[in-house]
Amino acid sequence: MASQNPVAEAPNIWAVAQQQFDHAAEKLDLDDGMRRVLRVPQRELTVNFPVTMDDGDVRVFTGYRIQHNVSRGPAKGGIRYHQDVTLDEVRALAMWMSWKCACVNIPFGGGKGGVIVDPKKLSIREVEGLTRRFTTEISPLIGPDRDIPAPDVNTNAQTMAWMMDTFSMHHGYTISGVVTGKPISIGGSLGRNEATARGAVFTLLQASATLRRPLSGARVSIQGYGNAGSIAATLLADEGASIIAVSDSTGGIHDPSGLDPSRVSAWKREHGTVVGFPGSEEISNQQVLEVECEILVPAALENQITRANAPRIKAGIVAEAANGPTTPEADEILHDRGVFVIPDILCNAGGVTVS
Repeated sequence: MASQNPVAEAPNIWAVAQQQFDHAAEKLDLDDGMRRVLRVPQRELTVNFPVTMDDGDVRVFTGYRIQHNVSRGPAKGGIRYHQDVTLDEVRALAMWMSWKCACVNIPFGGGKGGVIVDPKKLSIREVEGLTRRFTTEISPLIGPDRDIPAPDVNTNAQTMAWMMDTFSMHHGYTISGVVTGKPISIGGSLGRNEATARGAVFTLLQASATLRRPLSGARVSIQGYGNAGSIAATLLADEGASIIAVSDSTGGIHDPSGLDPSRVSAWKREHGTVVGFPGSEEISNQQVLEVECEILVPAALENQITRANAPRIKAGIVAEAANGPTTPEADEILHDRGVFVIPDILCNAGGVTVS
């Protein structure tokens, strides 16, 4: 989910990803030729495709599929539907997927895709039509041995089922391996829906043991109450943590005495927002990042913790359940302040691990 408050002077996300790579390459003393190869995507596809809307009007949408590197295996990465998707964002996300798969030693390369659309403004039939046409347009790039999409922001198991069905129709037989994150009944993996959040909690358990800061009784703030954020809230509460603040694209809520994740999820299903949850104080997405807590879980979009707000982060541990939530400048500030950051390429790798 996007932050309600735009982060001031947020840097270009592709420039951030390349800056992170350059820093790591220096640490590794990486060969100059290899740096030039890994610093840019291997393949980029931009598609503009028509979709017939419910009223008969035809709209043209723009989508992307990027393969950063496929040396270690087929490209792997999600498809996101969001009104703010850009080519540079998808490039950065594809690069991060390369590092993520390598970090947890999975034989995949990095890929990512996206469509510029706010799916909340479309009917279910329109989203299906958009998904099927987008799948057709990117079909020359994808396949079980080439590039395997997965759910991401505003996409889910149903989206993957439509993609799999469309791809299979073009080949004349079922090809279930073209996507992951699909329904169990058509070849999905048990636990995939919870995997990203569960992986984040695994890393938090390890970090808390290493740092000798127990999860039990720790106050947790979570920015982004979608799949990863809401499930992480439930799992952390099961470990004895107190969820004191959460947010979604509409805003945030805060209760120092603790929120019940299951009740908050039920409220959101009924009202379409976490805002207004009984007994809570309404706060902004920005304030969710800055509340007094021991653990902060940014589970929304990228560029949420920057040099502007990093000095105000009060958590001792930041678990990056989102991709690229912290800019390089913010990383340095947090490091200097003694904040322990679990990087996204490890923290949220549970999804691709189960896939």
